[in-house]
Amino acid sequence: MEDIELSKLLSYVLRHHPEHLSLTLDEHGYVGVDELLSALRARAHRISREQLERVVTTSDKQRFGLDAGGNRIRARQGHSRRVDLELEPIAPPSQLFHGTVERFLERILQEGLIPKARQHVHLSPDHATAHDVGGRRGSPIILEVAAAAMHETGHVFYRSENGVWLTERVPPAYLRRATPALEP
Repeated sequence: MEDIELSKLLSYVLRHHPEHLSLTLDEHGYVGVDELLSALRARAHRISREQLERVVTTSDKQRFGLDAGGNRIRARQGHSRRVDLELEPIAPPSQLFHGTVERFLERILQEGLIPKARQHVHLSPDHATAHDVGGRRGSPIILEVAAAAMHETGHVFYRSENGVWLTERVPPAYLRRATPALEP
């Protein structure tokens, strides 16, 4: 199995469906590395510990993390099930960013950003990262999030280990389009 394919499988299992490999995540979203490797082998995926560690450490998005002893692995964010990521609330910078595409823009500007099936809304620390995130689904639209203003009114923010900012939702009053409208 190639590293990219393994990363996608890990995202699926560690964020959404551990039962796909007959695994159970603990309350913090971790599963044992040996248990994961055994479950992968039982499904005819020949993954070595070295390959797993390479995917964890070299992934550009740093989606996964190992515990301090290297014995457990988890997704750092993006869960569709409740897990305690052990993150402390933190004051955000004045602005954060969210990348999306035109087909979602009207609804977002009316309803705000909601996590849908995920535990949190994901926000980017900079325009470039939001551009990359939005670009995965088409021509990106970048939204600026008035994060400090949200925080001042009681909204809670977290920053995951890989720099992704998390919050429960972003009301529409805190959103502003940062890129020009697409030409018809």
